[in-house]
Amino acid sequence: MKLERAILLAFFANYLVNNVVAAVVALIPPSATPGILTPQYMSFVVLSALLVAAFTWWYMKKGGDLQMGVIFGVTGFLVAIITALVSGLAGVVLQTGSLSQMVSVLPNFWPFLANWSTIVLLGYWVIPAVAIGWYVGRSGMTNEPPKPIF
Repeated sequence: MKLERAILLAFFANYLVNNVVAAVVALIPPSATPGILTPQYMSFVVLSALLVAAFTWWYMKKGGDLQMGVIFGVTGFLVAIITALVSGLAGVVLQTGSLSQMVSVLPNFWPFLANWSTIVLLGYWVIPAVAIGWYVGRSGMTNEPPKPIF
């Protein structure tokens, strides 16, 4: 199975989403009204979904199916959650220099997961990956060039 490849590509895609896509979206002027339906947030979700679709296509370089799309989408979602947890804990340790302070912050991670943004994160990781997996599996397409006849 290509699980190691999925984890590596998901980590790279998560890095690009959190840094490059966020930087591009920051160029859009902020909206006067707060909320989740702002041009910046919607642009972030759309660009993130397109990036995940491209990485899913790359993951299925030699063919794939719906199951591989689901595996890549769920793997990417879990990598994003684990990366947020580790980054948050490392940030607390670096700012305070105290492991006991880090342990006291751990219960605050559950409200972070119970937020609506976690559902959006799940959506922009799983929906494009499943769609690309379905398309590649249905059409039997690969990214390989056609083989010569002779």
